[in-house]
Amino acid sequence: MTGDEGKGGNPIEFSKKDVIDGAKRADIALGFENADGKAQTMVTSRRGSLDWELKVNGKSAHSSQVFTENVGVGAIYEASRILNEFYQKLTNEENLTFNPGFIIGGTSLDANNELTGGTALGKTNVVAQEVIVRGDIRAVSLEQLERAKQIMIGITSKSYNGTISEIIFGDGGYPPLASTSGNKALLERYSEVSQDLGFGGITAVNPRNAGAADISFTSGYVEMAMDGLGLTGGGDDHTVRETGNLNHLSVQAKRAAVLLYRLCFQK
Repeated sequence: MTGDEGKGGNPIEFSKKDVIDGAKRADIALGFENADGKAQTMVTSRRGSLDWELKVNGKSAHSSQVFTENVGVGAIYEASRILNEFYQKLTNEENLTFNPGFIIGGTSLDANNELTGGTALGKTNVVAQEVIVRGDIRAVSLEQLERAKQIMIGITSKSYNGTISEIIFGDGGYPPLASTSGNKALLERYSEVSQDLGFGGITAVNPRNAGAADISFTSGYVEMAMDGLGLTGGGDDHTVRETGNLNHLSVQAKRAAVLLYRLCFQK
């Protein structure tokens, strides 16, 4: 069953309910997304995605008093410390990424309701009072995600003098599709199908090359899951330059049809 994470709708617990309910009744989940644009790969593991928001408050004062015990360092220095420590502590974690995609700071802020933009007021001779940073975090398992969250919370809590910081993780988000023995066994069966049809063997996509997708909501409910059975393509994903390879559509259709037949009738 294929959902539509492109415009799935909110709240996510409602928009993904049918996918989850379907998974609870099923043994196997198949996703007809693109894999990584290559004809010989399939997705057995996807990283989950979760939004986070960092809020920092400092003491506004004349810049001549910055670094004093009474004023402290200001919100921008504190935000930069936190982001730098995120980088230092977490960049060596395999398959984990975290990206600050939005930052705004100054003496005062006026962010829009979606927190995708806004304005900031500040002067070169005034210590910054507020900063907001928004980003996402992507992890290959719930355990990895929770470990990263605790590290980020710990870093945020050790505030510079004169500042208070808070990191808030979004509700819901996309869960990871963990790599399981069942998923690997399903890939092996699909690879056999491909070879029997004369199309060659299939290997798993590196999770770093597979974004979040609706099949991840089946994780933990089905015995096997695999994504990437759909149209292959290339170009710049999610732009007008993204392309689909129609010449390969018949290959994907034959692979999927034979796989479904074997799963249903050749136990």
